[in-house]
Amino acid sequence: MAELIEKVAWIRLENGRVLTARTHDRPAFYLPGGKPEAGESREAALVREIEEELGVTLDPATIAHAVTVEAAADGKAAGTVVRMVCFTAEGSGTPVPGAEIGEVAWLGHGDRDRVSAATALVLDELVSAGLLPKA
Repeated sequence: MAELIEKVAWIRLENGRVLTARTHDRPAFYLPGGKPEAGESREAALVREIEEELGVTLDPATIAHAVTVEAAADGKAAGTVVRMVCFTAEGSGTPVPGAEIGEVAWLGHGDRDRVSAATALVLDELVSAGLLPKA
């Protein structure tokens, strides 16, 4: 049976681009976020992870589910699947690399070759929803 990893992710759109992050040890960009800790709600995990990774404080009252995708997990054993539960939320602060983040970048649909498989699916969903221009 395949291993399933659940992660939460923040979708922040600006000027036709999506905020992404790359860890120091991986080449692909991801939507910022991470795994909920035991007993932690998805929303609480999102707030904690975004503060740790980017120094941005999310307003919990504005968190809204956007899309959930499943794809092969990057850098994991074959058959490992990541389920990425994505949210939008208002935040305060300028995103800067923190914790394990090596770089942040604003990417568009044309940058699908630079992102994880799950992030590429989210970019496709955002294009389908008319929220992101198609490459």
